[in-house]
Amino acid sequence: MADQITTGLPFLKMHGLGNDFVVIDARARDVKISPKLAQAIGDRHFGVGFDQLVVICPGDTTCDARLVFLNADGSTAQACGNATRCVARLLMSETGLGTLRLATPRGVLTANDAGNGLVSVNMGSPMLRWDEVPLARQTDTLNLPVDGDPVATGMGNPHCTFFVDDLDAIDLQTFGPKIEHHPLFPERTNVQIAQIIGQNHIAVRVWERGVGVTLASGSSSCAVAVAAARRGLTGKSVQVDLEGGGLSIDWRDDGVWMTGPTQHVFSGTLAQSFLDGVT
Repeated sequence: MADQITTGLPFLKMHGLGNDFVVIDARARDVKISPKLAQAIGDRHFGVGFDQLVVICPGDTTCDARLVFLNADGSTAQACGNATRCVARLLMSETGLGTLRLATPRGVLTANDAGNGLVSVNMGSPMLRWDEVPLARQTDTLNLPVDGDPVATGMGNPHCTFFVDDLDAIDLQTFGPKIEHHPLFPERTNVQIAQIIGQNHIAVRVWERGVGVTLASGSSSCAVAVAAARRGLTGKSVQVDLEGGGLSIDWRDDGVWMTGPTQHVFSGTLAQSFLDGVT
């Protein structure tokens, strides 16, 4: 990596409701981010800090750009809804386009300018079969055999949603990693605790696999909305309030649409000496 970069590595810091990202544009240069480099950049004391790192790669005839996601622990992520919205806003500002197609490991996702500074992205149809999530064995995804009777949902990455009466009664720092590494989830799982607080209105706290507690998560919000609708707790169009703010989720025939704000915080350059120190 260091051999390819002679003047440092430019990046942007962005967030969607406090779910924060380092965005690296690799459309015009060869950039390869190793798990170790991702961990170094993601360190909030010795690096920049992020929930996910996003690499923007050149598009082709099927998409405007391709996205690669890495978690703070260096592992890869198949989907990251808020990061997809952030990159969509960046590219919309650059191109003037109101609609984009972004290729992700989840598939090619459509993003729209929703007006008033909001961006919508279609996260695709939820995966509801046990082998799609995936789970380790054939199991009813609507009622998992786990204490708390959670729901499993695949949104490109696995999710486990618990509906509770009081969000504050759960110690997420302890509860989250225990469920993330539950043997029912061979690829680990994102964990949500959700409380129905009104008609089609849900409050949510999130533990992301490979990251920890996050202020917001787009794919988690989609998974919670799908789980609540399947349980008959809400309709298919809901407001999801996370610790960092609110997202609108609409489960339609063509997929689960997520709408919310994005923010470009600053642009910078990773120093060559920092890159050289990561071997």
